[in-house]
Amino acid sequence: MSGIDLAGAGTLFRKEVLRFWKVAFQTVAAPVLTAVLYLLIFGHVLEDHVEVFPGVGYTSFLVPGLVMMSVLQNAFANTSSSLIQSKITGNLVFLLLTPLSHWAWFVAYVGASAVRGLVVGLGVLGVTVWFAPLHLAEPWWVLVFAALGAGMLGALGLIAGLWAEKFDQLAAFQNFIVMPMTFLSGVFYSVKSLPGVWQAVSHLNPFFYMIDGFRRGFFGASDVSPWLSLAVVGTSFVLVSAIALRLLASGYKLRS
Repeated sequence: MSGIDLAGAGTLFRKEVLRFWKVAFQTVAAPVLTAVLYLLIFGHVLEDHVEVFPGVGYTSFLVPGLVMMSVLQNAFANTSSSLIQSKITGNLVFLLLTPLSHWAWFVAYVGASAVRGLVVGLGVLGVTVWFAPLHLAEPWWVLVFAALGAGMLGALGLIAGLWAEKFDQLAAFQNFIVMPMTFLSGVFYSVKSLPGVWQAVSHLNPFFYMIDGFRRGFFGASDVSPWLSLAVVGTSFVLVSAIALRLLASGYKLRS
Protein backbone atom coordinates (compact mmCIF):
# COMPACT_ATOMS: atom_id res chain seq x y z
CA MET A 1 0.00 0.00 0.00
CA SER A 2 1.12 3.56 -0.61
CA GLY A 3 1.96 6.04 2.14
CA ILE A 4 -1.45 7.69 1.93
CA ASP A 5 -3.11 4.28 2.12
CA LEU A 6 -1.15 3.40 5.24
CA ALA A 7 -2.02 6.72 6.87
CA GLY A 8 -5.66 6.43 5.88
CA ALA A 9 -5.88 2.80 6.96
CA GLY A 10 -4.40 3.74 10.33
CA THR A 11 -6.94 6.51 10.78
CA LEU A 12 -9.84 4.26 9.85
CA PHE A 13 -8.47 1.53 12.12
CA ARG A 14 -8.35 3.93 15.09
CA LYS A 15 -11.86 5.12 14.32
CA GLU A 16 -13.15 1.54 14.32
CA VAL A 17 -11.36 0.68 17.56
CA LEU A 18 -12.73 3.78 19.27
CA ARG A 19 -16.20 2.94 17.97
CA PHE A 20 -16.41 -0.24 20.04
CA TRP A 21 -14.23 0.96 22.92
CA LYS A 22 -16.48 3.92 23.71
CA VAL A 23 -19.27 1.46 24.48
CA ALA A 24 -17.02 -1.16 26.08
CA PHE A 25 -19.65 -2.02 28.67
CA GLN A 26 -21.79 -3.38 25.84
CA THR A 27 -19.11 -4.64 23.43
CA VAL A 28 -16.59 -6.08 25.91
CA ALA A 29 -18.10 -6.51 29.38
CA ALA A 30 -21.38 -8.06 28.20
CA PRO A 31 -19.75 -10.89 26.19
CA VAL A 32 -17.45 -11.63 29.12
CA LEU A 33 -20.44 -11.94 31.44
CA THR A 34 -22.20 -14.23 28.95
CA ALA A 35 -19.18 -16.54 28.79
CA VAL A 36 -18.96 -16.68 32.59
CA LEU A 37 -22.62 -17.66 32.80
CA TYR A 38 -22.02 -20.47 30.30
CA LEU A 39 -19.09 -21.64 32.41
CA LEU A 40 -20.99 -21.56 35.68
CA ILE A 41 -24.02 -23.41 34.30
CA PHE A 42 -22.33 -26.08 32.16
CA GLY A 43 -19.36 -26.47 34.48
CA HIS A 44 -21.54 -26.95 37.55
CA VAL A 45 -23.80 -29.49 35.84
CA LEU A 46 -21.18 -31.57 34.00
CA GLU A 47 -17.94 -31.23 36.00
CA ASP A 48 -18.35 -34.57 37.78
CA HIS A 49 -19.82 -36.40 34.78
CA VAL A 50 -17.54 -35.60 31.82
CA GLU A 51 -13.81 -36.05 31.31
CA VAL A 52 -12.73 -35.34 27.74
CA PHE A 53 -8.95 -35.53 28.12
CA PRO A 54 -7.22 -37.64 30.82
CA GLY A 55 -6.63 -35.57 33.95
CA VAL A 56 -8.50 -32.53 32.57
CA GLY A 57 -11.70 -31.53 34.36
CA TYR A 58 -14.68 -30.49 32.28
CA THR A 59 -14.60 -26.90 33.52
CA SER A 60 -10.95 -26.59 32.49
CA PHE A 61 -11.80 -28.14 29.12
CA LEU A 62 -14.64 -25.65 28.65
CA VAL A 63 -12.61 -22.48 29.27
CA PRO A 64 -10.56 -22.42 26.01
CA GLY A 65 -13.70 -23.17 23.99
CA LEU A 66 -15.55 -20.25 25.57
CA VAL A 67 -12.57 -17.95 25.03
CA MET A 68 -12.32 -18.83 21.35
CA MET A 69 -16.09 -18.66 20.86
CA SER A 70 -16.03 -15.13 22.28
CA VAL A 71 -13.15 -14.15 20.01
CA LEU A 72 -14.95 -15.40 16.89
CA GLN A 73 -18.38 -13.97 17.65
CA ASN A 74 -17.11 -10.53 18.60
CA ALA A 75 -14.69 -10.24 15.68
CA PHE A 76 -17.60 -10.97 13.35
CA ALA A 77 -19.94 -8.59 15.15
CA ASN A 78 -17.53 -5.66 15.04
CA THR A 79 -17.04 -5.52 11.28
CA SER A 80 -20.57 -6.46 10.26
CA SER A 81 -22.29 -4.06 12.65
CA SER A 82 -20.02 -1.17 11.70
CA LEU A 83 -20.74 -1.51 7.98
CA ILE A 84 -24.48 -1.97 8.31
CA GLN A 85 -24.73 1.03 10.66
CA SER A 86 -22.76 3.15 8.20
CA LYS A 87 -25.07 2.08 5.38
CA ILE A 88 -28.27 2.79 7.28
CA THR A 89 -27.16 6.15 8.73
CA GLY A 90 -25.68 7.24 5.40
CA ASN A 91 -22.23 8.19 6.68
CA LEU A 92 -20.60 5.55 4.48
CA VAL A 93 -20.50 8.15 1.72
CA PHE A 94 -17.76 10.02 3.57
CA LEU A 95 -15.51 6.98 3.40
CA LEU A 96 -16.27 6.51 -0.28
CA LEU A 97 -15.03 10.05 -0.95
CA THR A 98 -11.58 9.24 0.46
CA PRO A 99 -8.71 7.88 -1.69
CA LEU A 100 -8.51 4.71 0.39
CA SER A 101 -7.88 1.50 -1.54
CA HIS A 102 -9.79 -1.71 -0.92
CA TRP A 103 -6.68 -3.03 0.85
CA ALA A 104 -6.79 -0.11 3.28
CA TRP A 105 -10.45 -0.77 4.02
CA PHE A 106 -9.74 -4.44 4.57
CA VAL A 107 -6.76 -3.88 6.88
CA ALA A 108 -8.59 -1.27 8.97
CA TYR A 109 -11.89 -3.09 9.38
CA VAL A 110 -10.48 -6.58 9.87
CA GLY A 111 -7.69 -5.28 12.10
CA ALA A 112 -10.14 -3.47 14.38
CA SER A 113 -12.44 -6.51 14.52
CA ALA A 114 -9.49 -8.70 15.48
CA VAL A 115 -8.61 -6.26 18.27
CA ARG A 116 -12.15 -6.42 19.65
CA GLY A 117 -12.26 -10.21 19.42
CA LEU A 118 -8.90 -10.62 21.16
CA VAL A 119 -9.74 -8.06 23.86
CA VAL A 120 -12.97 -9.89 24.67
CA GLY A 121 -11.14 -13.22 24.57
CA LEU A 122 -8.54 -11.96 27.03
CA GLY A 123 -11.33 -10.68 29.26
CA VAL A 124 -13.07 -14.06 29.22
CA LEU A 125 -9.80 -15.85 29.92
CA GLY A 126 -8.90 -13.48 32.75
CA VAL A 127 -12.22 -14.06 34.50
CA THR A 128 -12.73 -17.77 33.86
CA VAL A 129 -9.26 -18.89 34.96
CA TRP A 130 -10.39 -18.09 38.50
CA PHE A 131 -12.79 -21.01 38.22
CA ALA A 132 -10.40 -23.40 36.45
CA PRO A 133 -6.67 -22.54 36.44
CA LEU A 134 -5.02 -23.42 33.13
CA HIS A 135 -1.46 -24.14 32.05
CA LEU A 136 -0.14 -23.34 28.59
CA ALA A 137 1.29 -26.59 27.27
CA GLU A 138 2.00 -25.28 23.75
CA PRO A 139 1.37 -21.51 23.82
CA TRP A 140 2.29 -20.91 20.18
CA TRP A 141 -0.90 -22.67 19.08
CA VAL A 142 -2.94 -20.36 21.29
CA LEU A 143 -1.48 -17.29 19.59
CA VAL A 144 -1.70 -18.65 16.05
CA PHE A 145 -5.30 -19.83 16.21
CA ALA A 146 -6.53 -16.79 18.12
CA ALA A 147 -5.03 -14.48 15.48
CA LEU A 148 -6.23 -16.51 12.50
CA GLY A 149 -9.70 -17.02 13.98
CA ALA A 150 -10.16 -13.34 14.77
CA GLY A 151 -8.93 -12.35 11.31
CA MET A 152 -11.13 -14.85 9.51
CA LEU A 153 -14.29 -13.86 11.36
CA GLY A 154 -13.46 -10.21 10.87
CA ALA A 155 -13.26 -10.84 7.12
CA LEU A 156 -16.48 -12.88 7.22
CA GLY A 157 -18.15 -10.00 9.06
CA LEU A 158 -16.96 -7.70 6.29
CA ILE A 159 -18.67 -9.92 3.72
CA ALA A 160 -21.87 -10.02 5.77
CA GLY A 161 -21.84 -6.26 6.29
CA LEU A 162 -21.37 -5.63 2.56
CA TRP A 163 -24.14 -8.06 1.62
CA ALA A 164 -26.73 -7.01 4.19
CA GLU A 165 -28.89 -3.97 3.55
CA LYS A 166 -30.75 -4.00 6.88
CA PHE A 167 -30.29 -5.42 10.35
CA ASP A 168 -32.73 -8.26 9.69
CA GLN A 169 -30.49 -9.66 6.96
CA LEU A 170 -27.42 -9.32 9.14
CA ALA A 171 -29.19 -11.09 12.02
CA ALA A 172 -30.17 -13.92 9.65
CA PHE A 173 -26.54 -14.31 8.53
CA GLN A 174 -25.39 -14.50 12.13
CA ASN A 175 -28.20 -16.72 13.41
CA PHE A 176 -28.20 -19.23 10.56
CA ILE A 177 -24.50 -19.37 9.68
CA VAL A 178 -22.16 -18.03 12.36
CA MET A 179 -23.99 -19.20 15.49
CA PRO A 180 -24.65 -22.81 14.35
CA MET A 181 -21.07 -23.22 13.11
CA THR A 182 -19.78 -21.88 16.41
CA PHE A 183 -21.93 -24.05 18.68
CA LEU A 184 -21.34 -27.16 16.55
CA SER A 185 -17.56 -26.73 16.63
CA GLY A 186 -16.80 -28.53 19.90
CA VAL A 187 -16.97 -25.59 22.28
CA PHE A 188 -18.90 -27.61 24.87
CA TYR A 189 -17.83 -31.15 23.95
CA SER A 190 -15.30 -33.28 22.11
CA VAL A 191 -16.44 -34.31 18.65
CA LYS A 192 -15.12 -37.80 19.45
CA SER A 193 -18.16 -38.22 21.70
CA LEU A 194 -20.48 -37.83 18.70
CA PRO A 195 -21.82 -40.61 16.46
CA GLY A 196 -19.76 -41.29 13.35
CA VAL A 197 -21.99 -39.32 10.98
CA TRP A 198 -21.90 -36.20 13.13
CA GLN A 199 -18.16 -36.51 13.59
CA ALA A 200 -17.81 -36.42 9.82
CA VAL A 201 -20.10 -33.38 9.62
CA SER A 202 -18.09 -31.62 12.35
CA HIS A 203 -14.89 -32.18 10.39
CA LEU A 204 -16.41 -30.13 7.55
CA ASN A 205 -16.77 -27.14 9.88
CA PRO A 206 -13.70 -24.85 9.86
CA PHE A 207 -14.75 -23.47 13.25
CA PHE A 208 -14.07 -26.89 14.73
CA TYR A 209 -10.41 -26.68 13.70
CA MET A 210 -10.09 -23.20 15.25
CA ILE A 211 -11.46 -24.40 18.57
CA ASP A 212 -9.52 -27.67 18.55
CA GLY A 213 -6.22 -26.04 17.59
CA PHE A 214 -6.67 -23.31 20.20
CA ARG A 215 -7.46 -25.87 22.89
CA ARG A 216 -4.32 -27.81 21.90
CA GLY A 217 -2.24 -24.89 23.15
CA PHE A 218 -3.59 -25.33 26.68
CA PHE A 219 -3.64 -29.09 27.12
CA GLY A 220 -1.20 -30.46 24.55
CA ALA A 221 -4.05 -32.73 23.43
CA SER A 222 -6.62 -32.35 20.66
CA ASP A 223 -9.11 -34.29 18.58
CA VAL A 224 -7.08 -33.86 15.38
CA SER A 225 -3.51 -32.88 14.54
CA PRO A 226 -2.87 -29.16 15.12
CA TRP A 227 -1.05 -29.07 11.77
CA LEU A 228 -4.22 -30.24 10.03
CA SER A 229 -6.16 -27.58 11.93
CA LEU A 230 -3.62 -24.96 10.89
CA ALA A 231 -3.91 -25.98 7.24
CA VAL A 232 -7.72 -25.83 7.29
CA VAL A 233 -7.93 -22.56 9.20
CA GLY A 234 -5.16 -20.93 7.16
CA THR A 235 -6.81 -21.93 3.88
CA SER A 236 -10.21 -20.74 5.11
CA PHE A 237 -8.74 -17.40 6.17
CA VAL A 238 -7.16 -16.87 2.75
CA LEU A 239 -10.37 -17.78 0.90
CA VAL A 240 -12.64 -15.59 3.03
CA SER A 241 -10.17 -12.70 2.84
CA ALA A 242 -9.94 -13.04 -0.94
CA ILE A 243 -13.73 -12.87 -1.26
CA ALA A 244 -13.90 -9.83 1.03
CA LEU A 245 -11.16 -8.04 -0.93
CA ARG A 246 -12.88 -8.83 -4.23
CA LEU A 247 -16.18 -7.41 -2.99
CA LEU A 248 -14.47 -4.27 -1.70
CA ALA A 249 -12.57 -3.79 -4.94
CA SER A 250 -15.77 -4.06 -6.99
CA GLY A 251 -17.67 -1.71 -4.68
CA TYR A 252 -20.30 -4.38 -4.04
CA LYS A 253 -23.37 -2.68 -2.49
CA LEU A 254 -21.22 0.30 -1.52
CA ARG A 255 -21.89 2.63 -4.43
CA SER A 256 -25.53 1.77 -5.08
